[in-house]
Amino acid sequence: MQKPGGRFEGGYGEVGRSEPFARRASFALAARLQSVGMSDTLYLSLWYPNLRLASLADKLAAVLGVFATHGGEARVYSSTVWPVSWRETPIFQRVYGRDEQQDAEPRAAVAETLEILHDDYAYEFQIGWSLWELETEPSLDARWVRKPRLVRVTGFGPLFDEGTYEADGHIRIDFGSDTPFLEEDLELDSEGAGHVAENVVQLVALTGAVEKESGATARLLWSELGESLAQRLAARLGVRN
Repeated sequence: MQKPGGRFEGGYGEVGRSEPFARRASFALAARLQSVGMSDTLYLSLWYPNLRLASLADKLAAVLGVFATHGGEARVYSSTVWPVSWRETPIFQRVYGRDEQQDAEPRAAVAETLEILHDDYAYEFQIGWSLWELETEPSLDARWVRKPRLVRVTGFGPLFDEGTYEADGHIRIDFGSDTPFLEEDLELDSEGAGHVAENVVQLVALTGAVEKESGATARLLWSELGESLAQRLAARLGVRN
């Protein structure tokens, strides 16, 4: 899987579309697949040309700000600063929760979190996003409800985890399980198929909006299985039809 990049100035190296980069991205993805095993976590990676580390805050605020108009919440749930690699202990963490706190607004939360700005840090934010899911309880009939999930939005410094931004994006969104967009274990009736379709439309709208609002020049929606969501969705619809 090749993931396009752009040049990061102020400490970031050159990330082009060359064959060496493609090999690095492939090796990074292979290592990740070996470490996590079989998974269906869905990600969106975003790249920006000529991005300086000092501009990362504006990009993160723009991405987080899009959620409120595309099925998400207007305030950040939590923020975490990871030094050097994912194996290290966070040096900063704040949980805002879902209280009506002014400083949980995306731009304010980003400004507070990125006060500690280093090129080998990663800055992770969690924000609520609601999707249709089938709720089943032993004492109740199954029903479709909109349920919130916490989505992780992470901005990477150029040296974090040996330059993980080259393969994962300058900013990466972790949507969690892709089940709400496929529901491959369910026999979908017309209601269920409609709700799954709404989830897919919401995902497409969000990915387009974050690309536009943050000024990304490349994006990639991908899973740890290395399979295209579009291909799996087409296969799912083919089975259903």
